[in-house]
Amino acid sequence: MKIFFRTLAALTLLAAPALAQESTENFYRGRTMNLIVGYGTGGGYDVYARHIARHFGRFLPGQPVMIVQNMPGAGSLVAANHLYIAAPKDGSTVGMFAREMPMSAIMKANPNIRFDPTQFTWIGSPAGAADDVYLMFARRDGRVKDIRDIMKPDGPELVLGGTGTGSGGNDWALLLRDGLGLRIKLIPGYRDSNALFIAVERGEIDGRSLDYSAVRSSRPDWLKPGSDVHVVLQFGVQKRHRDFPDAPTARELARTPEHVALLDLAEISNTLARPFVAPPGVPQERAAALRKAFMDMTADKDYLAEAEKLRIEIAPLNADVIMETLRKLAAAPPDVLEQLRKIRSVSSQN
Repeated sequence: MKIFFRTLAALTLLAAPALAQESTENFYRGRTMNLIVGYGTGGGYDVYARHIARHFGRFLPGQPVMIVQNMPGAGSLVAANHLYIAAPKDGSTVGMFAREMPMSAIMKANPNIRFDPTQFTWIGSPAGAADDVYLMFARRDGRVKDIRDIMKPDGPELVLGGTGTGSGGNDWALLLRDGLGLRIKLIPGYRDSNALFIAVERGEIDGRSLDYSAVRSSRPDWLKPGSDVHVVLQFGVQKRHRDFPDAPTARELARTPEHVALLDLAEISNTLARPFVAPPGVPQERAAALRKAFMDMTADKDYLAEAEKLRIEIAPLNADVIMETLRKLAAAPPDVLEQLRKIRSVSSQN
């Protein structure tokens, strides 16, 4: 009798993965999934989201269809809160929001944040930050020809636009202004990346900051010789990107060890690049399927071929790397975290 029960237990354990696979396949077959992106159409996050949506379903059991739902607002905070609180927690909804959002939550920099970044069901990121450097563009006809001009007490002021707290354009501008002492005026509240592109082109603001991949896909003319704008600074990296040898890094502007410590912490957050998550509480077998599908997709030749046409960087990070990054952020020196929290707080924008 004991042998019978041991045999039955062994057969049950062997059958469990197959049953989980069948259950996951039944759940996704014929289903339409939602991919919520925290920005409007035409920006870098939207391009990545739509690229994922066209391919992701092929790699999930049951091969569901995926559609993109744009949910802009507050630098993607609206979308992040929605994913955490209101979105279905069954694996049918996923999302993308600003890479700086987890850091803002860890620092408690914004009282409107309603999520714990460690509780999301992390899937990965289609791109790391090694090659997708963050760039600051300024109009060529503006007063700022060299970023070092705004380091001088009597130098010109650079007027930048952003979407909201927790977005890269806002948070880097605040760090440069309040942390490193650069003469920057930040105008937050733009709806999305496309609105910022237009504001720069109309001359409403002097410039903006965004990812290299977002410029390549959304405004490739900005990168051509003779463009009305030029790169004046790059950040999130320790060395100058090979394509921008004449633009200094933020680290080159650091004048004290405290400046370097702030940049070190900000650069950890920057490595998240394009966070791709599901709400908390997704059933374990579906979470595993989402993570496997993501990594399989990012190695697929058709997915990579389309990425090349879109001129977007693919250097995937898996969920384990994301969680390790969050642990590093949480373990940062408390005094540096507190200083960065003050810089990135809502009141710092006024």
